[in-house]
Amino acid sequence: MKISEVTIQDLKEFAHEYSEDPEVDRVFTNNLIACKSYIKGYTGLTDEQMDSKEDLTIVLFILSNELYDNRTFTVQNDKMNPVIKSILDMHSVNLL
Repeated sequence: MKISEVTIQDLKEFAHEYSEDPEVDRVFTNNLIACKSYIKGYTGLTDEQMDSKEDLTIVLFILSNELYDNRTFTVQNDKMNPVIKSILDMHSVNLL
């Protein structure tokens, strides 16, 4: 399956979320957009290049599931969630 073919229904099934609640759909819609953007930003690939690498699709599923399972921002043992840290680091313009 190509990344461009993934739907929110696919992500919901992977997460074992079978609710038809519009709020849940909104969360998965946001996850889909955010995860595609994360993969694109991390790899530097274009949409077409991402589609040619079908192994990236599982990354999309796992990232979305991680975001859904951990919807709260927490810091444990002085360690920030690595996904959050990575996203923030990618967009940081004030590095010393």
